[in-house]
Amino acid sequence: MRNWKESQTIGIAACSGPGAALCYQTITAECGRLLGSHHHPEIILHSLSFGEYCHLLEVGDWPAIAELLFESCSKLHAMGADFIICPDNTVHEAMKHSDLEANLPWIHIAEVVAEEARSRDFKRLGILGTRYLMEGPVYPDKLIPCGIESVTPSVDERRIINSLIFDRLVFNQVTESDRQALLSIVERLREDCQCDAIVLGCTELPLILNDNSSSLPVLDSTRLLSRAAITRATG
Repeated sequence: MRNWKESQTIGIAACSGPGAALCYQTITAECGRLLGSHHHPEIILHSLSFGEYCHLLEVGDWPAIAELLFESCSKLHAMGADFIICPDNTVHEAMKHSDLEANLPWIHIAEVVAEEARSRDFKRLGILGTRYLMEGPVYPDKLIPCGIESVTPSVDERRIINSLIFDRLVFNQVTESDRQALLSIVERLREDCQCDAIVLGCTELPLILNDNSSSLPVLDSTRLLSRAAITRATG
């Protein structure tokens, strides 16, 4: 069994609290099988104000979002991280606006999800996340080369999901009415759009939806990213 001190140091560029917390918890909980009970690689987490990210998303200032992420990356690099993960799907669009891998390599969350979908032979994925994520290029850019189609919920559904995320899930608040609304959207994606799986493309969505409740298989981006980080860190 490998010594945890021989593992690479994981840098987490955090945005929202619940998403970063679930990522951290997954890494620390699932490393024991590789490194011994209770052991995990060194983890460094840095977060600028989530409110600033939200403001910049509202005005569509992707270069400024890239600057925030670059600041986090620089600080993680200075503190000794070997690579970076960002448990926030939406802000990965900022990678088009800055060389965020100038100092350290990233594990791209959508690449990890695309590889999982490919390995499970999924062909048509419903993408759930913030409005910016659902309407943006992050997942199509990674799924299309794998021969996988992405389906975006309707305008009204996107509004419902976006409100659920920013008004409640980022504050770790879950209601049964929200869960039922989300399940109805998933069911429509299954019946009307012939999706064979859904992507939880917001790192807070696992708080409210999982394989046990969903009528479609779930690709949990938060946990898939965390497990990719474990694999990379432990070799």
